[in-house]
Amino acid sequence: MKIKQFRYSFDNLGYLIYTQREAIAIDGGAVEQIQAFIKNNGLILKYATNTHSHADHTSGTSALVKKMNAKYQDHNTIAKTGKIFLEDQEIKVLHTPGHTSDSVSFYTGSCLIAGDTLFNGTVGNCFSGEPDRFLESIKLLLSYPDDTILYSGHDYVMASIAVARQFEPHNPDLDRYLKNYDPDHVRSTLADELKVNPYLRFNRKSIIAILERKGLPVDTEDQRWLSMMTL
Repeated sequence: MKIKQFRYSFDNLGYLIYTQREAIAIDGGAVEQIQAFIKNNGLILKYATNTHSHADHTSGTSALVKKMNAKYQDHNTIAKTGKIFLEDQEIKVLHTPGHTSDSVSFYTGSCLIAGDTLFNGTVGNCFSGEPDRFLESIKLLLSYPDDTILYSGHDYVMASIAVARQFEPHNPDLDRYLKNYDPDHVRSTLADELKVNPYLRFNRKSIIAILERKGLPVDTEDQRWLSMMTL
């Protein structure tokens, strides 16, 4: 399976996962670009779905369903089954609550589309989700191989690495991370994230020391996670 990324509304990122013949649109706000790609590559848009129910992610779904005769797949429903197929190839659908209670992520076997749960360089805000379940979701995503390619719901890379530099100004991996940043194809690996993303590095002594100086609880992993999420 292959993945095509589409930018829309300045920093939103939507996706097509596709095989030789079939495709599924995820957060398909870039309706015209998706239509053109489908046509130019001789594909059939079989499904349209979302990573969660926020309007900036669902804005193009109905249009794709109507204009391309795609079948709408409710992300909550397919998360319960845990999978969806293009031809005979399986895409895992993971319930990853935290940013919202209905957030899901998609795993192709080599790539994760994590929506607003895990960004390149940071994590999502906890809106309608629960902080403790958010940590469980992050741990689930990080259980996949280090070379898994991470695709997110927004391009926040520059701002996120600026924040990461405030936490760890001498971290040499930050410059390497930015060197690999491509605004036309925003992605990283899970290994990259573990090197730079402060919201995944809350067990490191340097991060714990910052939390302690701010008077935040750090005795347990859960406390450190919640302390990070308050900053």
